[in-house]
Amino acid sequence: MVSAVFHSPPQTPPTTGPAPAPALSAPRTPPPAKPHASAWSRRLWLALLPPLCGLGLLLGVWALVSASTGHSIPTPLETWAQAQEVFSDPFYRNGPNDQGVGWNVLASLQRVALGFGLAALVGIPAGFVIGRFPFLQRMCNPLVSLLRPVSPLAWLPIGLLVFKGAHPAAIWTIFICSIWPMLVNTAIGVQRVPQDYMNVARVLQLSEWKIATKILLPAVLPYLLTGVRLAVGTAWLVIVAAEMLTGGVGIGFWVWDEWNNLNVKNIIIAIFVIGIVGLVLEYALVKLATALTFEEVRT
Repeated sequence: MVSAVFHSPPQTPPTTGPAPAPALSAPRTPPPAKPHASAWSRRLWLALLPPLCGLGLLLGVWALVSASTGHSIPTPLETWAQAQEVFSDPFYRNGPNDQGVGWNVLASLQRVALGFGLAALVGIPAGFVIGRFPFLQRMCNPLVSLLRPVSPLAWLPIGLLVFKGAHPAAIWTIFICSIWPMLVNTAIGVQRVPQDYMNVARVLQLSEWKIATKILLPAVLPYLLTGVRLAVGTAWLVIVAAEMLTGGVGIGFWVWDEWNNLNVKNIIIAIFVIGIVGLVLEYALVKLATALTFEEVRT
């Protein structure tokens, strides 16, 4: 009897009022909480703080060097004021040797594009052929090892002698310094294609054109784009020095002309312009490489 009492379900007292109405719908799930504003601002601050610290360090060292040299090197504020004047009309023309910084940058980019384009037309196919056939690889390896370490400016007098002009000589210099990174990286990429792929192509009796376009090109593309990035960076470095020697219109000639005029402010401005243009070229090539290459999907 005792166990029956303790295990019997409790009895609810009867209610005298009306029964409660049934619920019409299930309670709604509250929306997910939005990220707090402080977390967003913290991420933004962490992204901006390192570049701002680096820029502040550069400006501080610049100001100290300017003060220690008796202001023979202009201060950041003086250079900024001069930059506003320079970029107020960057595309003026007062004669063949007196043009704005915008025309000089465009002239240098034109030379780089021509020299680099010719180098790509020659270097990329040559890299495929050299990497594809071991006999050509052994034949060209000593030549590439001999000529690749030569300074690009050493080829400038050869260009002046052969082409009889400063403009084609500068393009020739860009060509000869841009061809090696593309040729070498493309050949290395072809050599590192798995042998199983080539065995399948041999079994299927594919032509050399189909082997190059269907098998080699997708596998070699990361190496090829690395060579293109290195070639563009080298070309942009070399064109400034080449234009200092050849004259004419170009950012390198603009730097040398401003040095002859003892205008150090414009030289510093040109240094920043050269760096910014190189940064934009590098960023564009990185985006191109990201768009054309595929990463392995991880599960």
